[in-house]
Amino acid sequence: MGTSQKSGDRPTGGKGPAGPAHDLEPGQVVQELGWDSDVDEDLREQIESAIEGELIEDSVDAVDVVVLWWRDDDGDVGDGLMDALTDLTDDGRIWLLTPKVGRDNYVDPADIAEAAATAGLAMTSTIAVSGDWSASKLVRTKGARR
Repeated sequence: MGTSQKSGDRPTGGKGPAGPAHDLEPGQVVQELGWDSDVDEDLREQIESAIEGELIEDSVDAVDVVVLWWRDDDGDVGDGLMDALTDLTDDGRIWLLTPKVGRDNYVDPADIAEAAATAGLAMTSTIAVSGDWSASKLVRTKGARR
């Protein structure tokens, strides 16, 4: 079952171009941090479709993936990444979603790289996921795993 997609959109069910929804599987527990009225609701729906469940805000157990929406005026992105690690499994990953360069509140890619390294994370990819948002996939470095 296919639907027409705009450039940069992710099809549901984790199929199609790389991005958070493509990286997920049914049954995974995905925590969402940093939600605000400016997030991409289509992307959120695609993620929920891929995991066949809802995004959670607070977790009592470890989560497989953290989707972290971050804007420059949210403060130090390193603090956000450290918070995102709190409930993340050792082999889990963070999808850091930031406004694209040139958009209001975009986060400088150099700041993301520095914050990731400080948090013991490695950035594996950065892609445009919608007209306004970019996503950076971050994983724990082998030495930083709990």
